[in-house]
Amino acid sequence: MSGFGNAKRRLDFIMAEARRLSLGLSEQPKISDWRLHDLRRTAATGMAGLKIPPYVVDKMLNHSGGTIRGVAAIYNRFEYLDERRTALDAWGQHVSSLVSPSPNNIVKLRA
Repeated sequence: MSGFGNAKRRLDFIMAEARRLSLGLSEQPKISDWRLHDLRRTAATGMAGLKIPPYVVDKMLNHSGGTIRGVAAIYNRFEYLDERRTALDAWGQHVSSLVSPSPNNIVKLRA
């Protein structure tokens, strides 16, 4: 696999343009230096905040020396696919709520 550098530069451009438009600036602002690996760290930290078990996060990150170690790591080959799917859905909903928050002026009425 290759082309990550080009994709990263394109993503930086898109982020800067979105920020420029949201702030009404005439020039693109500088985006602080970051690495694609930062997304993994952010997701892992965020999922911990969502109370997703560390062994599920480790599986998603493909960490072989994660929370399941020693003999348990040798014998436990379960992939936790349902748990990973649930965790990624929760993370996606969390990120969506940050990007497009619900209006806070909505009052629920009884039926």
